[in-house]
Amino acid sequence: MELRDLTTLDDFRAVVALEHEVWAFAAGDDAVPLAILAVTVRRGGILIGAFDAGRMVGFVYSLAGLKDGRPTQWSHMLGVADSHRSAGLGRLLKLEQRRRALAMGLDLIEWTYDPLQAANAHLNFHRLGVVVEEYEENIYGESTSPLHGRMPTDRFVAEWWIRRPHVERRLEGTGPLVRSAEVADAPLVNRTRPAGRWLAPDGADLTRTDRRLLVEIPVGFTGMLAAEPDLARAWRMAARGIFRHYFAAGYRAVDFLLDRPQGRGAYLLARKDA
Repeated sequence: MELRDLTTLDDFRAVVALEHEVWAFAAGDDAVPLAILAVTVRRGGILIGAFDAGRMVGFVYSLAGLKDGRPTQWSHMLGVADSHRSAGLGRLLKLEQRRRALAMGLDLIEWTYDPLQAANAHLNFHRLGVVVEEYEENIYGESTSPLHGRMPTDRFVAEWWIRRPHVERRLEGTGPLVRSAEVADAPLVNRTRPAGRWLAPDGADLTRTDRRLLVEIPVGFTGMLAAEPDLARAWRMAARGIFRHYFAAGYRAVDFLLDRPQGRGAYLLARKDA
């Protein structure tokens, strides 16, 4: 596998083609066009491609940004071809992106992702060490990608503080951010019930003030979008209410616990003042 910076018009055309392959966008909608790739790469953006036997099979793309007056990178897209999914390529691309950002003297890379996508949550928290304290409601409007199921594009804003010790520990695989005893003591704020092959939301407690809390989500949300869109929408609204409430109350998400055999995962929230 070859990873390299993408700088030419042919590179940009290959990225646009892979965008459509991965997300199946409607023509002219949602995909980042060649001209924007060309301009942003020349002014501080990072665009890295992954090649297998000369064919582009993945890319990561971020734009130069500012947060509270400090320069950052805003990572807009990470795409991997179906043929190379579940092989760790997404993590390799993020690590290469981090190297570029470190060389620029930066501390922070941010991106959005769907909080109901358990596999992405596992990568972002468990493998990379992000934290989240922002929930954006329908940030991109209705997407044309069938992967998004005509659902409101609610997203977490992941903060990847690329120089901090907890990120180094995650990247080295030397330990979690939070001790297991603290996870065991955290109460679960939402209830679920079986609904065929899926879990359904069944209410939540928005009165908790514990130092740490757990919020459960289902595994396989993309499949749920296709097979049970009403159930997926119920999960969207339930998650929106929980996370917006607890983030406003001073919590942030600091970890994600994945239980694939049970078809569920759970975010660990921690009070920022604790």
